[in-house]
Amino acid sequence: MIQSRYIIFFVLFYLVSCSNLNFVYESKEDSKGYLYNKVEVKFMGREIPTAYKYSLRYFGSSDLPKYNMFISIEESTKKRSVQSNQAVSKLDYNLKFNYELISILDDGCTIFNKEIVSRFSYTPKSEGYNFGSDESLENMYELATKENFEKIDNFISLMEVLECNNES
Repeated sequence: MIQSRYIIFFVLFYLVSCSNLNFVYESKEDSKGYLYNKVEVKFMGREIPTAYKYSLRYFGSSDLPKYNMFISIEESTKKRSVQSNQAVSKLDYNLKFNYELISILDDGCTIFNKEIVSRFSYTPKSEGYNFGSDESLENMYELATKENFEKIDNFISLMEVLECNNES
């Protein structure tokens, strides 16, 4: 009898404590950015395969887009450390993403131009072909691209209204 009271007490306690849970995303629409499935993304410059994957994740795709987003990617490398035999032991990469959002509905007016730079360092292995080293470089590109897309998504979410920028 005493054990059944404890079981009933714990069950009631559990039900009461979990009854007022609020989820961060109340609906699917809240979980995506404002431009999700409203924009057509076009890439120029340096081709990074993971950029296509992350553009779909952050911007979706649409048959009837309201906006065009042009993303120009420029890459520069700098030798940070050179050994005595002139082999590079550390490289710094700068990936410059230039975003231009253009409204299709408002006669092609520019809503914003934004440049976001992502940086990473890489240590190449020069002892022949090294699959792990190549995979590591691809992972660095992927992390830099994801970070960059998160920044532009946050920038867009902070804008109160997407309207034409007449400062051109």
